[in-house]
Amino acid sequence: MKRLVVTADDFGLSLEVNEAVEQAHRDGILTAASLMVSAPGAADAVARARRLPSLRVGLHLVLVEAWPTLPASELPDLTDDEGLMRRDMERLGLDLALRPAARRQLAAEIRAQFEAYRATGLPLDHVNAHKHFHIHPLIAGLVLRIGRDYGMRAIRVPREPREVLRRAEPGFRPRAALDTAPWAALLAVRARQASLLVPDRTLGLAWSGAMSPHRVAALLDALPDGLTELYTHPATAGGFAGEAPGYAYAAERDALVDPRARAAVERVGAVLGGFSDF
Repeated sequence: MKRLVVTADDFGLSLEVNEAVEQAHRDGILTAASLMVSAPGAADAVARARRLPSLRVGLHLVLVEAWPTLPASELPDLTDDEGLMRRDMERLGLDLALRPAARRQLAAEIRAQFEAYRATGLPLDHVNAHKHFHIHPLIAGLVLRIGRDYGMRAIRVPREPREVLRRAEPGFRPRAALDTAPWAALLAVRARQASLLVPDRTLGLAWSGAMSPHRVAALLDALPDGLTELYTHPATAGGFAGEAPGYAYAAERDALVDPRARAAVERVGAVLGGFSDF
């Protein structure tokens, strides 16, 4: 059986993102969105989610590059001079391993984001993290421990099979990158031990920010059996604070509402839903 969760990351980042999430859910195949609780458009995102009870919403933990929930003064090891979470993920990961104070600050920030999500009153469909930073073993441990207190039931495990990419786009060769597969595999084991639902695979990693209508339809046509998460970054336009350079936001929105995507879902017999539906 093919089960499919189609997720939009960065819900709440901007009005452009929020508008695209609503459009893609009402008129397309989007089933879920991951909320950045302290981003500039978070209140608008929550209001839209309340008007869209069939949209499954989860927590998009922000541990790098964007706005913390706690005051930056309480997170001196995690924030930069602008009061944002640090961008240097590799060094930050090392600091978390070597500095107990940094780990305590991170635990406090993770809990604050879960608290902020709880305050919205929205059911918690899933949890993931900006830039997939939750695969860091120390961060994963904190998320699994703290998330249990807030009813976390599903978590993203960012593993993308190359054979699906090659079937979707013959001749495509995924570029070599820092190998995070062992950490993702470890997260999957730990999450299942915690009785959490994890996807069998996550699509959208290699083409993050470049999920064109053609690619989304092709990935859906190549969909394997089991539970798949296909994640995207839709927006009606770029040019907002916190955007990722080079991302084709509007094209990703278009991909989710393109008739070819709906036709591909029906053709392969996939069941759409959020994590909580499965």
